[in-house]
Amino acid sequence: MTTTPSATSGIADDSAELLPIATGARTRAALRTLIRPDRGRAVLGLGVLVGATAVGLLVQPLLGRIVDIVADGRPADALTLPVVLLLVVAVVQGVTTTLGLTQVARLGETVLARLREQFIERALQLPADRLERAGAGDLTARVTGDVARVAEAVRSALPEMARSVLAIVLTLGAMALLDVRFLLAALLAVPVQALTARWYVRRAVTVYADQRVANGAQQQQLLETIGGAVTVRGHRLEEQHTEKSAARSRRAVELTMRSVHLVLGFYARLHIAEYIGLAAVLVTGFFLVRDGSVSIGTATAAALYFHSLFGTVNAALVLLDDAQSAAAGLARLVGVTDLKESAVRLPHQRTPSAAAVTVTVDAVSHAYGPGRTVLHEVSLTLRAGEHVALVGTSGAGKSTLARLVAGVQQPTGGTVSVAAKGEAGPSVVLVTQEVHVFTGTLAEDLRLARPDATDADLRTALATVHALEWAEALPEGLATVVGEGGHRLDPARAQQLALARLVLADPPVAVLDEATAEAGSAGARTLERSAEAALAGRTALVVAHRLTQAVAADRIVVLEAGRVVESGTHDELRTADGPYAALWHAWSGSRAAPHL
Repeated sequence: MTTTPSATSGIADDSAELLPIATGARTRAALRTLIRPDRGRAVLGLGVLVGATAVGLLVQPLLGRIVDIVADGRPADALTLPVVLLLVVAVVQGVTTTLGLTQVARLGETVLARLREQFIERALQLPADRLERAGAGDLTARVTGDVARVAEAVRSALPEMARSVLAIVLTLGAMALLDVRFLLAALLAVPVQALTARWYVRRAVTVYADQRVANGAQQQQLLETIGGAVTVRGHRLEEQHTEKSAARSRRAVELTMRSVHLVLGFYARLHIAEYIGLAAVLVTGFFLVRDGSVSIGTATAAALYFHSLFGTVNAALVLLDDAQSAAAGLARLVGVTDLKESAVRLPHQRTPSAAAVTVTVDAVSHAYGPGRTVLHEVSLTLRAGEHVALVGTSGAGKSTLARLVAGVQQPTGGTVSVAAKGEAGPSVVLVTQEVHVFTGTLAEDLRLARPDATDADLRTALATVHALEWAEALPEGLATVVGEGGHRLDPARAQQLALARLVLADPPVAVLDEATAEAGSAGARTLERSAEAALAGRTALVVAHRLTQAVAADRIVVLEAGRVVESGTHDELRTADGPYAALWHAWSGSRAAPHL
């Protein structure tokens, strides 16, 4: 169960502990790892692009040949061969370039898909409190904006960058073959271009990284304001939240304008480099032709080579803009994929029976931040097959302890171990009162817990939690589409669906955190029966929403202010005249159970 940020919370920049961002070296290493399985495709794509670029370099000499034929006054039929060769070059270059770019694009899409899978897998494994400290906006910005930036670079910038770099290297080599002095003249533009690239990169890395963080903070504020709109209006905080949203938007706009000015300065410096290089090549050609060192056609070819570099060099340098933005996004994604795995256990993992599994909570403390300690050195043992109920007033730390036992969060002190015959690591499944019904058929929703389950297995699980009757009464039975846009399930039925998933996952240990709270008074008993059936044969920890669940438990543990104050059976605690007895008398003397 994830806590929603308060509608009245401050700006996330001031308090949020953002998810990490990978260093440049680590990002490059991760990229190499992602590409490694497809090295063959990378080599093939690069080789084809080299061939396509080399073929394309024949255009300038052929045009120079045509210039020499015309300048020498030769017959018109002498132009036939160069013109035919130009057509052949155009066709061959077009075909090979298409094949090479296709291979590079496929490589990029494969790597991007692999990165997405790793990101989602690791994000789902993160402890809930780690995500809460970062804020929903940070994770949302990474999974949307950063992925989009990287995807855009993969689909357009990466193939174009590969082609441009190859064209630059081979074109400079071709100029050297014409006459090394043409190459030396062209290289006069390089210092300006290098200084421009250095000037840009040193500024762009910081600007784009800050821009992504600012966008995440902006999203976080919007999520908090919109999600807590009722509270905002109820406390007359509209003006305060509007100002916070405006402040974050102004920061995002400010960084965007800084990036725009950076790009404009970048282009201006590139134009200066172009003029210097072209003037140098033309002047060199003039003197070489005058001295008889080269022909007019050769000088023309050299000028055309350098002119062709205008677009190529500028494209490569301009792609630094996309590359820096994508690199910033990639570093934020790798920062998440590099996080250590949490203790989350996959619900469909096959595990030992509950008869062999014990849970030990040893001196566990937990805090959600400085001064926000909710558990104080709690020790508790769940014996194999035992059902333990947690009770206490609101804020006692029941849900936090449940999440620690389930492995959804990690304690800030002490240890939680789940062991089967001395071996740690069997599966634990947590069911909370906040149940999500995934969009798809009812059968698909159930198979999330066990993908290989047959229809008979699904019906057995539904029958176990007393849900088969209404499931088969749906318009298309198990094939009925549920979730958003489909058949709506009321809270009680959605909870039964979650309990059926628990049965299918078949973990030896189950944790129920007020899993019957959404039923309301009318369906409470039915849902409690469903929960009892789902927990049969398992070691279980139940955060009791109603004391009827505590009565049915093998043992009751009472929490107060994050500490265990009582432990025993219902009869023992009811007659002990302690906190549980007070809760029991208050509950049994009312017509409806209070929310504990």
